[in-house]
Amino acid sequence: MKDDIGLYYYPNPSNKKIRMYVCEREGEVYFRMKNEDDPPMWEKHGWIPYDAVVSASLMTENKKFNPLKVYDFALARELLREEKETL
Repeated sequence: MKDDIGLYYYPNPSNKKIRMYVCEREGEVYFRMKNEDDPPMWEKHGWIPYDAVVSASLMTENKKFNPLKVYDFALARELLREEKETL
């Protein structure tokens, strides 16, 4: 999906208040989360490269939260591919 900010998907499809925006810079995929219930989050947290997500997942391997499920690389790549096809 796309809005005035950019391409996004819902990391939790049952919660439409949270969007995960994606972009590509110099061949690398970046993510940025926006939460309607936490507006300052957008300003506090910038764009995160996928490599940082992978590093974080290694540190949280045995915990309940897995960043790789929220920061969906395959979905991000597909959104970016579709966007390029429409240009």
